[in-house]
Amino acid sequence: MKNVKEVNKQKLKTIRRLHRNRPTPWELKLWQCLKNRQIDGHKFRRQVSIENYVVDFCCLELKLIIEVDGNGHLHPSQRKKDKERTENLVKWRYTIIRFFNNEIDENLNEILEIISQKCRELDT
Repeated sequence: MKNVKEVNKQKLKTIRRLHRNRPTPWELKLWQCLKNRQIDGHKFRRQVSIENYVVDFCCLELKLIIEVDGNGHLHPSQRKKDKERTENLVKWRYTIIRFFNNEIDENLNEILEIISQKCRELDT
């Protein structure tokens, strides 16, 4: 499998735009901390498509993906889809960090530190 995958395919533009225009409260809260290079000067984008997947946030420079998951991701069928998606993204050399909504509400500063630490690891 090739390591270079197509980013922001035209056919997914409508889905990306819809998700950007209707973020969950938790995505919006995290985005306020990621935008404008606030994490160690790294540029994060939101609702980026990589091949046929749309991810919540991505730093393309570091190949770092951040996903914000609600309760629906606990359902067995969704967990299976998430596992397959993660496996494919990892094969393409992306690193994925997942957070649940309640973690963003309860531990935002800790989450930002985890993201910052991962950025430092990947930036070497």
